[in-house]
Amino acid sequence: MSTEKLDNFKESGDYIQSLDRGLQVIQAFSQNNKTLTISDVSKITGLSRPTARRILLTLEHLGFAEANNGLFSLTARTLSLGYAYLSSNNKWSIAHPFMRDFVHKTGESCSISILDGTDIIYVARVSTKRIMSINLDVGSRLPAYATSMGHVLLANLSKDELEKYLNNLNLEKFTDNTILDKDQLRTILEDVRTNNWGGVDQQFEEGLRSIAAPIRDANGKVIAAINCSTHAGRISKEVLIKEFLPILQENATRISEAMNIVNSSNN
Repeated sequence: MSTEKLDNFKESGDYIQSLDRGLQVIQAFSQNNKTLTISDVSKITGLSRPTARRILLTLEHLGFAEANNGLFSLTARTLSLGYAYLSSNNKWSIAHPFMRDFVHKTGESCSISILDGTDIIYVARVSTKRIMSINLDVGSRLPAYATSMGHVLLANLSKDELEKYLNNLNLEKFTDNTILDKDQLRTILEDVRTNNWGGVDQQFEEGLRSIAAPIRDANGKVIAAINCSTHAGRISKEVLIKEFLPILQENATRISEAMNIVNSSNN
């Protein structure tokens, strides 16, 4: 939902502020913020300290959080929230056979993500058994501006949506290759939109490079992105683009077609 639509909805009688705040607190926890104090949560969410405290205590009593010496962390019960999505909305399972086909042909991991605010969020993944320094799975979030799937998704926003994103973006340096200039990022996204694919080379993590292609609905609108990620020391950029990209694009098209067939039959 766009910021404008969300602001309008908040003015309606259907908006429940306490639910909004509770979800903000849950989402304050992440791989880098596994344990948080009340003050931490207040700072991250922008909520007052008393409000953050009440929400954390409520989550604790409901079994979604636990506290130890003033440090709060989420419990395994929060997985039920993600499982509710996976069990009730399994549309991305359609993509799994095509993703497995890609992994079989290339020996490299394959993922699908959608844009969620300033991040991409993984909705499907088929990985190899190689060990990576970052653990990625369904539900993982990464900054859109430093990822190949993020570039594909950002490149296909409307001009107004992209400018709003860039205006609110705080660029953080993850590696020496991370793009920290918004004009440079804008130029790259224009190329991604023209070429119909995107790629990053060690922008989010040293040694990790990836390529991505768009998944489209029946009207041609980009609804997700599919990528191939690999270790830079094992696969060159030339191999990634010349050999793997055509396979990835082919599977992106096949996934788009399969999902559109299912959607049309359901309608």
